[in-house]
Amino acid sequence: MALTWPIVAAVLLGALLHAVWNALVKSSADKPLDTALVHFMGACVALPALCWTGLPRPESAPFIAASLLVHIGYYTALAGAYQHGDLGLTYPIMRGFAPLLVALGSLPLIGEAPSAVAWLGIVGITLGVALVGLAHPGDALHHGKAVRYAFTNAGIIAVYTVIDGLGVRSEVAHGGDALRYVMLLFVLDGVSYPLLVWLRRGPAGRRQILVYARGRWPLATLGGCASIGSYAVALWAMTHAPVASVAALRETSVLFAAVLGSRLLQEKFGLQRALGTGVIVAGVMALRMA
Repeated sequence: MALTWPIVAAVLLGALLHAVWNALVKSSADKPLDTALVHFMGACVALPALCWTGLPRPESAPFIAASLLVHIGYYTALAGAYQHGDLGLTYPIMRGFAPLLVALGSLPLIGEAPSAVAWLGIVGITLGVALVGLAHPGDALHHGKAVRYAFTNAGIIAVYTVIDGLGVRSEVAHGGDALRYVMLLFVLDGVSYPLLVWLRRGPAGRRQILVYARGRWPLATLGGCASIGSYAVALWAMTHAPVASVAALRETSVLFAAVLGSRLLQEKFGLQRALGTGVIVAGVMALRMA
């Protein structure tokens, strides 16, 4: 398995899509509700696609079930991070430290040992992400709750990345297709967390959900499509390239998130984030040469 330029280009596109739906959630007034709505609309899009692709192989079921449980924790921590901190602060921490954890677990869990050059790329991306995310350390000190949510989610992301990487490889190894795995995951995933949000709110809150959804569903559908596209590309890439390398490359989404946060949400950028951007690009090049 090798990280070729076509795979790099595809994962970078997926990274952009991931940053788009996260910026959409951050821009909303109700982060948990918007997160739920984005994934519910994603499920509505994935269901017809699943009817077309067919169900994944039975061997994938344990991985999908485990991933669903972990994703509930992910969405909960994601909404909490965005509730208490800027996209430009929390998103890089969540996404940047996860690939380092994936790389550390690659040999015992996946049987893949990153090469020395690949380690340089992974560590470079993590360092660059830290520079981008912590460009204003004072902000981080004053948003401790957001930072705690973000670091917790980094661990959760690493866990579901390994689960789904193994799951999609099992699907393909047993004669299935990565797209089937992704579509079933999104159909089920788009029910579990929205249902949790629905149950947590009383009658008045549920009426507000319906009113909110009527006005927000077009943007939520766009976000759901972006989320599906992003993860579908990543899991497809993991069937052709090392999981740790794909996981690290996918987190270049922080560059897009930083730009979106700066341009659309009036969040700060600065010289240190520009330096971090350069370090991330160097890390990407090292991964490609590994």
